[in-house]
Amino acid sequence: MRKIIIGVMGPGDRTTASDLAYAYELGQLIAQQGWVLLTGGRNVGVMDAASKGAKEANGLTIGILPKNDRNSISEGVDIAIFTDMGNARNNINVLSSDIVIVCGMSTGTASEVALALRSNKKVILLNNTEESKAFFTSLSKDNVFIVTNPREAILTAKEIGDFA
Repeated sequence: MRKIIIGVMGPGDRTTASDLAYAYELGQLIAQQGWVLLTGGRNVGVMDAASKGAKEANGLTIGILPKNDRNSISEGVDIAIFTDMGNARNNINVLSSDIVIVCGMSTGTASEVALALRSNKKVILLNNTEESKAFFTSLSKDNVFIVTNPREAILTAKEIGDFA
């Protein structure tokens, strides 16, 4: 049986303390469900916090890295996939995820949300600005779900996923 892959996307730089705390908890909760965590794989921001949270809970983690740079891998990543594609790797992140959970916002994260919606993926927004919530909801009312905390994100993923 194929494993469920949950992508957690968010800023690498300019993260807030709540972005990092939520991402860490998301990683833990994803691992506790027996799901695989997929992130951008780098040792910064949301991707690092989520990966470390999943590892803390003995989860399996995949990192899709933008460069061929082993020094940039999060300590929480089990399987590092080097793309040397820069931001083009965002499409791999999205297409490889069953559901995308977005924790915080940046330009790179916004591109991942847009790619996910274009691919008809379900996107859960956590800890986003009112402007980003309104914008992405206006693009796809059926595929954007807004939550207020990591536990609600997991419950929403169970409700909307074809795997629940």
